[in-house]
Amino acid sequence: MDIRPIKTEQDYDLTLERVNTLFDARPNTDEADELDILVTLIEKYEKIHYPIPEPDPIEAIKFMMEQNGLTDADLGIILNSRSRVSEIFKRKRALTITQIRVLNEKLNIPASTLIKEYALVK
Repeated sequence: MDIRPIKTEQDYDLTLERVNTLFDARPNTDEADELDILVTLIEKYEKIHYPIPEPDPIEAIKFMMEQNGLTDADLGIILNSRSRVSEIFKRKRALTITQIRVLNEKLNIPASTLIKEYALVK
């Protein structure tokens, strides 16, 4: 096992290729250990070189609704106000702390995403 840090795009590509060959490694083997280490290195490299920004709160809500097969009416029931859903989606009204808590609990959207500021339309 010759493991080195991923410093270049070429190192990254070679490491991805190696991970593909090790993907079906049996647990508790040298190959499985190597796979675990390489995946950790890849995650670190990707976090630095390919950061994924947190989504806009409204887009996060829409995404989770789609993933859960929910409609605007369903969200209105969850938030106890169908008209508020329309105002929130049109960006005329910001999310309240209570709504953030409910969305965090019911749709499993991280509170850190929901509390991000976003532009409102006047």
